[in-house]
Formats: sequence, structure tokens, C-alpha cells
Amino acid sequence: VGFQKILTLTYVDKLIDDVHKEFRDKYRTEFQQKGALGLLNGTFDFKDDFMRLLREAEESSKVRAPTVMKTFEQSLKSQKTVKCMIETRGEKPKEKVKNKKNKGSKKEAVEAVAVPGKASAGDKQPPAAGDREELTKDEILQKNREEFFKRHMKAGEKSRSPKPEAQKEKGKKPRVWDLGNSNAKVLDYSNSATNGSAEACPVEEFDPDTALGDRNREPGRLYDLEYESDDEAEEEKVIQNPAKPSAKKGGLGGMFGMLKGLVGSKSLTREDMDPVLEKMKDHLIAKNVAAEIAVQLCESVAKKLEGKVMGTFTTVTSTVKQALQEALVQILQPQRRVDVLRDVMDAQRHRRPYVVTFCGVNGVGKSTNLAKISFWLIENGFSVLIAACDTFRAGAVEQLRTHTRRLNALHPPESHGGRTMVQLYEKGYGKDAAGIAMEAISYARNQGFDVVLVDTAGRMQDNAPLMTALAKLIAVNAPDLVLFVGEALVGNEAVDQLVKFNKALADHSMAQTPRLIDGIVLTKFDTIDDKVGAAISMTYITSKPIVFVGTGQTYCDLRSLNAKAVVAALMKA
Repeated sequence: VGFQKILTLTYVDKLIDDVHKEFRDKYRTEFQQKGALGLLNGTFDFKDDFMRLLREAEESSKVRAPTVMKTFEQSLKSQKTVKCMIETRGEKPKEKVKNKKNKGSKKEAVEAVAVPGKASAGDKQPPAAGDREELTKDEILQKNREEFFKRHMKAGEKSRSPKPEAQKEKGKKPRVWDLGNSNAKVLDYSNSATNGSAEACPVEEFDPDTALGDRNREPGRLYDLEYESDDEAEEEKVIQNPAKPSAKKGGLGGMFGMLKGLVGSKSLTREDMDPVLEKMKDHLIAKNVAAEIAVQLCESVAKKLEGKVMGTFTTVTSTVKQALQEALVQILQPQRRVDVLRDVMDAQRHRRPYVVTFCGVNGVGKSTNLAKISFWLIENGFSVLIAACDTFRAGAVEQLRTHTRRLNALHPPESHGGRTMVQLYEKGYGKDAAGIAMEAISYARNQGFDVVLVDTAGRMQDNAPLMTALAKLIAVNAPDLVLFVGEALVGNEAVDQLVKFNKALADHSMAQTPRLIDGIVLTKFDTIDDKVGAAISMTYITSKPIVFVGTGQTYCDLRSLNAKAVVAALMKA
């Protein structure tokens, strides 16, 4: 009974019914006299009866004759003629329906025959006085089963009947996509009157916490990049001269040799610094600094320290490390510092918009960080016009439109005297990016916008036609600031990107003094932990400052570069 799936016994149901009736009839009077307590306190000697019923059930299962397969003459197939097997197109569905109905009626008839058979088998034995109540329940169950089978078969016939009608419709139909549109005119916004109107970017309702992150920040302030370094002192190894007496000769000799190595009594030589510089070079490469730049940095530090007299109680390792840290800080702090807010106010005095162009390879986060910079400018009281000049990537215009809606929701016109602080200038896809940028700058000048942020399509540095188009956009529109957007994840690739971008701008520019990259936006800085070498590689190869650092996905995740924090992360063991 407990393991019917493992051991299938045909007589289990009959055995349970027989045991139930036998036990009930044998102890009926005891149950009626003692009630429920009789089940708990009574003793039942039923083992012999159970074994007898078990033997009878086993013998009855053996006596049952095996089922005999029908002969061909007894089957329905033998009764069919050749004429009835010939089917025409029009009659094919109807024949199927008839067959299905016949099958259903056959099943119905089988059930109807089986159920009365069971009832007649039950009626052969006259019921005792105590069995009348139990048999009436069985009869009720049998009637319910008959009604259920009838309803089930009728529902099956109803569900099957519409199928032939559906098969009558022939011919393949083209699939229509809900969001698809083969008409290219839908993607053309040239003749639309949405540019510059508040209706083009309706206010969107959303949770400001998801877009702002930290609500306790000071509005409009660009925080410095922070890095929490461990205060654990690094153990320095003293480079000892092999000619000096070793510590094994005695405690006094070892102490004297160590002091002699610490006291500044000699100048540094290349042989002393080479082991330390080799370790420093490997360390910088492991922190994502380009290999070529790591070698050049170590060479410059070696030339600077060669012949220098060491200070008292200093080691070669600490001296080289200190010199390398100073060199890295100087690299990250170029002479020309970009102050965007000061330059925007200067452009305001000359009654013209301040134009910033963003360029870079694919997928580095140009549009996202453009939206962050827009938010920062709006919080400082400047109106922004975003020029959608990425006319190649699918969804680029829609992405900027979504950012514009959210920025307008965070800074509605009501909070700025009815003035819309951010708008999107768009002309759709497949247009000339340089022409759109020129129209956007002209529109911003006429409408009194303070800043124009030009978003361009991502392009690989080896793609000559696209690099020519970018050089044309910059040469024709002459932006005030050209920002290269690069990832903090790259190593040697950062050098290759910046060198080729600058080379392409110089080669394809028609001016005598070509316009090159003015600054860098370093993105995805929150994904690299302490592997910050890309910042060193980018600034070293271009001598241009890192103006902004992207550190997350919210509009507030924008930082200014803190050179000392970056160097601390770079020098961490």
C-alpha cells in the first residue's frame, strides 16, 4: 500500500475494502458501546482475519484470466471498405470530426457498460442490515462518476469541433511586430517642431532618490575623488652591501651594519636603484598603467635620483618610492587647469553659449556622463541645450530625450522663474552631425542658452572615415572645450586611443593650428578598486587634465580628480 509506485499489486484496493468491512462488522458492537474510547483502550485480535483476507485476495488475482488481444476480424478496421477509405478535400475535416465523435461515444458507451456492471455485481449479494448505509454511499459515488464522465465527454466534443473550421483558412500570413515599423519616415525628426519647446520633453514622474543618490550633498558642488587607504606601515627592506659584515658574526656587528646602511653616508647609484625600480615598474603595470609609460616613469625617477645623497635614516626603497609619488602627482596636475564654471561665466559676458563636445570610443559612457554634467551645470544656475549629434546608434536620441525629461523633473521651470533649464535639440538619425551641431549652437545663441553640450557617436580610433567626420565637426563648429571620454578599465588601450584621436584631429583639420583634445572625462571609476593606472596613462600621454570622473549611475556620481588620492591608491601594495 505504501510503495505502489515501486511494487504494483492489483489486489490492493480490494484487500483494503475487505479488511475495512471485516473489521467494522467484527467490532461494531464494541464501537457502539464504548464509543471513541474503545479505539484507544480496546485490544483487537485481527491478525488471523487479516491473513485470511490477504490469501483470498492473492488467490483471486491469480485466478483472473489474462486479457486476450482482438483478432483482425473483430476490429473496426476489418469492417471498412475501399470506398470509405477514399477521401476528398472537402470531406476530410468532416470525416475527422465523425471519427472523433465516434471515439467519444465509444468511450462513453464503455463507461456506461462498466458502471452498471459494477452495480449489478454489487446487487448480487443481498446487503445486510448494517451494510445498507455503506451501499447507498457507493451508489451515490457511482452516479456522480457517471455524470462527471458524461460532462467531460461533452466538453471534449465541443472543444474539438471548431478545429476543422480553423483548418479551412489556408495561406501564410506575415507576422506583424507590435513595436516594429518599416517606415523610415517615422525616425526622421527634421520637420518636427519639437526642438526648443517644453512639450517635447514632458515632465516625468519618478523617484528622485534613484537619480540623485546622496540627498545630503551640497547642490552644485563638485566633490573631490576620495580614496580610503590603509594606515598599515609597509616594511622596508634595507639593501646591504655584500662586503659588509653579516649579522651572523654577532649582534653588535649586525646592528652596526644596519646603522651604516641607514646613515646617509653615500650617494645613490644605478645599481642600488635597479632592483627597487624593477619592482616599482611591475607594480605600476599591475595597477593598469601602460607598460611603456611605466618604463618611462621609472627611467625619469632613476635619472633624477642618480648621484643624490640619501638622507639620514632613509632606505633606498623609501627614497625611490617618495620620488615616484611626487612624479605621479605632478603628472596628474598639469599646468593648464580647466575651470568650466569660470569659462561659462566668461562666455555669458560675451553673450554667447559655451560649447562642449564629447568624443570617444563606443560604450564608454558619453551620453550618461553628459547627463551628469548637465545636472551639475543646472544646479549651478546655467541653462543647458543638449545637441543630439549621435545620428548613428539606435536609441541614442531616445536616451538623451529620457535624460532631458528626468532633468526637467528634478529642476522644473517653476523652480527657476518659469525658465526651462535643459532642452534637447534633435534632428533624428542619418543626418550630418556637424550640421546638427551648427544649428544647435545657432539656436542656443538665439534662445539665450548658457551651455551647449554636443553628444557625438562612438567610434574606434582606427576607423578613418568616422575620425574624419569628427575632425570636421570640431573644425567647423570650433567648440570651447573638447572632452575625450575614456574608461578607467583600460590599460595600454588608453594610450592608443588618445594618440590616434589627437592624430586624426590634427591630420583632418584645415586650420594651421589644429584643435586637439582639451581634457578627459574618466568614467566607470567605481569598477576598478585600486587599479587606477588608466588615469596616469591618459594624462601622461596628452599632458591634458582629467576634468571629470564618473563614479556611478546617478546624476550626483560626478567627481573632480584628487591627484593625491589617485596616487595613494596606485602605490597601495
